[in-house]
Amino acid sequence: MPNITLYSSQGCGYCQSAEYLLKRKGVSHLRKIRVDSEPGQLEAMIARTGRRTVPQIYIGDFHVGGFDDLAALDRSGRLDELLRD
Repeated sequence: MPNITLYSSQGCGYCQSAEYLLKRKGVSHLRKIRVDSEPGQLEAMIARTGRRTVPQIYIGDFHVGGFDDLAALDRSGRLDELLRD
């Protein structure tokens, strides 16, 4: 399974939903980066993704986007493929 990175913040319902969906898919190791409490991480996320909102999700080097993007990948069946690679 590829490395998965989840940029998140405390109290973010979409972040929690993304984490739940990934765990339901069998993801046991998730690198969570809290942009609200880890100095410099918000700026690093913006530089990496070009976006200011959380969650921002990476599967390996593939930028999924936010929770809606993750859910759409799941509905299409593509999420399972990405998690296998």
